[in-house]
This record gives sequence, structure tokens and C-alpha cells, in this order.
Amino acid sequence: MAHIVVLGAGLGGTIQAYELKETVGPNDSITVISNKSYFQFTPSNPWAGVGWRKKKDLIIELEPVMRKRGIAFICDGAKKLIPQENKIILDSGKEVTYDYLVLATGPDLAFDEIEGFGPKGFTHSVCHVEHAEVSGDGWDAFCANPGPIVVGAVQGASCFGPAYEYAMTIDTDLRRRKVRDQVPMTFVTPEPYIGHLGLGGVGDTKGMLESIMRERSIRWITNAKVNRFEEGKVFVTEHDEDGKPKKEHELPFSYSMLLPAFRGIPALMGIDGLVNPRGFVIVDEFQRNPTFPNIFGIGVCIAIAPKEPTAVPTGVPKTGFMIESMVTATAHNIPLVMAGKESQKLATWNALCLADFGDGGAAFLAMPQNPPRNVNWAASGKWVHWAKLGFEWYFMRKVRKGVSEPFYERMVMKMLKVNKLKN
Repeated sequence: MAHIVVLGAGLGGTIQAYELKETVGPNDSITVISNKSYFQFTPSNPWAGVGWRKKKDLIIELEPVMRKRGIAFICDGAKKLIPQENKIILDSGKEVTYDYLVLATGPDLAFDEIEGFGPKGFTHSVCHVEHAEVSGDGWDAFCANPGPIVVGAVQGASCFGPAYEYAMTIDTDLRRRKVRDQVPMTFVTPEPYIGHLGLGGVGDTKGMLESIMRERSIRWITNAKVNRFEEGKVFVTEHDEDGKPKKEHELPFSYSMLLPAFRGIPALMGIDGLVNPRGFVIVDEFQRNPTFPNIFGIGVCIAIAPKEPTAVPTGVPKTGFMIESMVTATAHNIPLVMAGKESQKLATWNALCLADFGDGGAAFLAMPQNPPRNVNWAASGKWVHWAKLGFEWYFMRKVRKGVSEPFYERMVMKMLKVNKLKN
């Protein structure tokens, strides 16, 4: 009888617990620990940022669902992990021991690395549903007195999709309100070109997104390093392709939202052999930590090195389907390790992404996520908006039902030849 702990209950951790329930033995116990009592559907946060969603629309209380599935749930933050003792110390002072641990913590948001940055500074955020709801609550006031907008991501950011989504969603909402003509918009990004996405592009995302941004009169600055924020201003250094400063920009704004760089959560920081200097969890091809082999890592919290250097640092995104493939591999590898066997299952790290723009959108399929790829496809159209709405409804239904992958989802993915496992 083994005790498996999943630390984190986001897109990865919640589904991980459900899948483990199907793959481990009936006498093995699973505990999920999260500093929030609810699951939040993060992909819809850009909609919340303009008031199209409220927090209540995007969260699901987890304890009742977990209880029905026979999974213990602890709502408490992790203060410190002690892997040498197989122990987690929680914020409340409680200690939880484990036989196997899956780290699915998500990131810590590094707003403090830039002066004046973040919800406690001069900018908005859509990283958490709480941040996004605050942005949405103030959106009507901005639209009543519109001015310049700066949207994008700062150096070291790795999740660029929501920045593009939010910029386009803002544009759509402003046009519906008939005030778009009063709002100059600038997109600031460390990417070497529009549509790089931390992935070297997918299909023709460069040409596609540049075209969409031209149509929507959104100017952009790439290879951008944000130096600091002041009230109503952001100071940006644009670099050339060799990383040398090229031009200084002082951009005024009445509203701004830039995505931060990520790092590991404080509870994991500085644990030699478990995390890299940035605090991201080191895993092998089986999602398993080499130093502490009873610890696995999935999702945004794991360390993935960029595949190509960029003039200004960019990270590698961990997209939803890619995370689900890590979940499935981990759910199969842990029972193998428990039985004294070697890990065997490899996640494909395929990426299937829907970026909604409010009245259309862009989609891409990268198999695998990082180049070189077997499939490298991108497209845009109004159908993406409806597909994103359907995905929101479907994924939240899965979480409410306590199901990871219904049979019909497996059938559809098999028909599309989009797999979660390589073997």
C-alpha cells in the first residue's frame, strides 16, 4: 500500500489525481494538496480580463469532487519540501509524508524582478483568475476614459499565447464599444519575431499573427527588454538580433498587461538535485527526478531548456495538451516503479492550442511541441472562437465529473492521430 501525493491542483495536478486513481491499486491512497480550494480554468482568464467571465464562471470547488473519487484533498499551501525525508511541511504547520510525489505546482510569478511591475505595481495581470477578475472589474472605467494600451510579455516569459489572446480580445471588445479609434495599442515582447511563441514558431505563426496585428492596427516591439514601470509609463530597450541595445522606448499607457517571467515556488527553491537555479523541477524523459526517483514533475513547474538562443531571454511554454501527455506518462510510470520495474512510458509533448481573439482566433498543432517536428500546422478563423468555447465547457465538465479522458475523447484523438504517449 503506497501513499501518493500530488502537490498542486491546476490543469495538470487535478487531472493527474484522476488518472492515478485509474492506474494504481485499490489499496493505494492519493492525496492532493493545493493552496486554493478550487480548480481554475486558466485558459479563459483573458476573457475575465475584459469582464466576459467572472471568477465564479471559471472555478470548481475540488473537495466534493475528490471525495467522490476517493481522493483526499488538503487545502493548504506548501511551505517546504524535504525530499530526503519524503515530507512536505505545510503553511499551517501540518506535515504530510508520502511514498511517491508528483509536483504539479505551477509557477511563482516573478513580478518583483522588474520595478513597478504587476498588480501591486502599475500593471494588470491575467495569470490568475483573481488578477483577471480585478482587471475585468476595472475595464468599464477604462473604456469610459480610454487611452493608450501596452500589452505583451517581459524578458524571461515563457507563456506567450495569453498575451496575444488578451491583446486581440481587448481589440475586439473596444471595437464593439466603438472606442477602438481612441486607443493606440502596442505589443511588447522579448520574442525575436511576432509568432515565435517561445517555440521557434509553429507553421506560419509569424506571417499569420503579423497580418492579424496589422489588420487590427496593433504596433509591436520585438527583442524587447522591459526596464521598469512608472505610473502611466513603461521603459523598454529594443535589441538587435545580436542582443545589443538598439533603441530606447518610453511608452505611455492608460492600461497595461504584460506577462511575467516564471520561477519555481519558494517551497522548492534551493533543493539541490531537485530543481535548477530558477527553481524548476529537473525531470528525465519519464517525468522522473534523477536525484529523488520517487518524485515526478509535470506541467509548468518542470525545467525545459530553450531549443534556440534568442537576443532577449525567452522561456519554453508548457501548453495544455503537452501537460496532459506528461500526466498520462506519469500515471503509467508510477505503478511500474511501485512494482519494482523501470519507467517505460514517454510523453509525446504534442501541443494543440486554441487562441481565442473574441471574434475569431488562431490554432496550432505542433507534434512534438519543440522542433524539429513531425507535424507543424497553424490556421486562423472564426471557428477557433467557437472551438475555444466548446473546450472550456468540455474541460470544466471533465473536472466536475472527476474524469481525465472519456472514451470518446480517446477515440477522437486517435482518429486525429494526436497521441499522449510515444509507446
